[in-house]
Amino acid sequence: MRSKKELESAIAGGGRAALVINSRSRRGRRLYGRARRMLREAGVEFVHVFPVTDPTRLRELFADVLAMDPDLVIVGGGDGTVAEAVGHLAHRDIALGVLPLGTTNNFARSLELPLDLTGAIRTLAVGRPGGGKVADVDVGWFESTGDPQGEGPGGDREHIFANMVCVGLSVHVAENVPHLLKRFIGRPAYALTSVRLLPRHEAFTARITIDGETVELATHQLNIANGAHQSGQRIARDASPDDRLLAVYRWGDERRLRLASATARHVLTGQWRSLNEDAFLTTAQVAIETDPPLRVDVDGEIRGRTPVSIRLHGNALRVIVPQTFVDT
Repeated sequence: MRSKKELESAIAGGGRAALVINSRSRRGRRLYGRARRMLREAGVEFVHVFPVTDPTRLRELFADVLAMDPDLVIVGGGDGTVAEAVGHLAHRDIALGVLPLGTTNNFARSLELPLDLTGAIRTLAVGRPGGGKVADVDVGWFESTGDPQGEGPGGDREHIFANMVCVGLSVHVAENVPHLLKRFIGRPAYALTSVRLLPRHEAFTARITIDGETVELATHQLNIANGAHQSGQRIARDASPDDRLLAVYRWGDERRLRLASATARHVLTGQWRSLNEDAFLTTAQVAIETDPPLRVDVDGEIRGRTPVSIRLHGNALRVIVPQTFVDT
């Protein structure tokens, strides 16, 4: 495994690079040609370009990407596409570059990447004026009940996640948000879908076990975050994908109005809150049980049901970030 500086030098010196763009993402189809041209103009050349029109083929596509033995893999798409890439690139001597072309772009926001195409490409041009650097950040690892994936050779990688594990209302929202509404209005589509589904959603009891101590609480929504953003909003001012911590927190209690007010508070005050507040439990490992058992959302994909155990893999993923990103 090369040092970060050695990998950075290899990339800056014209190392092997691959580009994967999900043309089904919110902006991927519209910006695909423009992104390729701007990357070329920025001096970023690719051994191979993989346009993705069928997201179900991402797993087999990354087998082809890894066979190239690249130094850099740039992925254009939303959080689901990026999460798939993270599972394949974690614990490897390869840097991940992100073109944020999705709806919420939570992982890109957590890496403090510019969300505009020009700024994102400038960051990816390592070794050039305004270019970024190679940093290493944390990823999460989970194991849920009844997860149909993650078996066989290499199955351990299927349990890696980039940003967040959720149970509760957000699972129903993710399944029911209209694709066309999401494409046309972006993040507000999730809020509108939440408003529609909340009156019929039932609260649940969660038992959270950390270091042998169990906390029991009632809520409509429970989140376990590796990243710093949810629904495009900052969780807390000091949350980071590079802090060696999972942040466990709920939105509201068993009362539906409390969930609505907690959501509003998250939007309005998340950037000023701290992980030291009582609203958060921070840990490197946690086990979650719920009554009743609930489906588990992992980076936007349903992956089995509770009980679920989650732990942190510190500094397991190499990424291209702005020079201002604090790499610990």
